[in-house]
Amino acid sequence: MSESNHTHSHTHPHTHSHAHTKAVLDRLSRATGHLESVRRMVQDGRSCPEVLIQLAAVRSALNNTGKIILKDHIDHCIVHAIESHDAKALEELNRAIDQFID
Repeated sequence: MSESNHTHSHTHPHTHSHAHTKAVLDRLSRATGHLESVRRMVQDGRSCPEVLIQLAAVRSALNNTGKIILKDHIDHCIVHAIESHDAKALEELNRAIDQFID
């Protein structure tokens, strides 16, 4: 897995490595491809159940990608935030989780 340095430009600036960047990008590329397939299915007049099943697969792929990003964020950003007593980072995480789960 590749590592990339990432600098936050918002409230908790720091540099850290994301161990799962390549995996996330690969998953997003696959989800994009699947979503394009769903688009073609709709254009081709495929049945609603088939389209809904494929949409569920896309949603699941995105949710699993989000889980990887969340775990990476906790392992790196939140650990750093706790070490530096950055309560704002925890507030941001809570808001992001609320949006992600909604």
